[in-house]
Amino acid sequence: MSIISWIILGAIAGAIAKAILPGRIRGGLLAQVLLGIAGGVVGGWIGSSLFHVGLGSFWNLKTWLVAIGGSVVVLAVWGALTKSRSNSR
Repeated sequence: MSIISWIILGAIAGAIAKAILPGRIRGGLLAQVLLGIAGGVVGGWIGSSLFHVGLGSFWNLKTWLVAIGGSVVVLAVWGALTKSRSNSR
């Protein structure tokens, strides 16, 4: 996939992951896109390492599920990190 595809996939996967997770996760649109892209990478790594399912083409359902799953993981970690920082202030 091209870098534009990664950005689009990351933005959409990040938005879906943000809608799936309960509560309020800090960060704007740019943070959502970057975390979504990171989620796609993490999802691809977890999928290929544990389940032997990697990222395919942009229109592949497995690609979307892996990217969204990875984005949920990344956003959950991000939410836990930012929540603990805001509580310590």
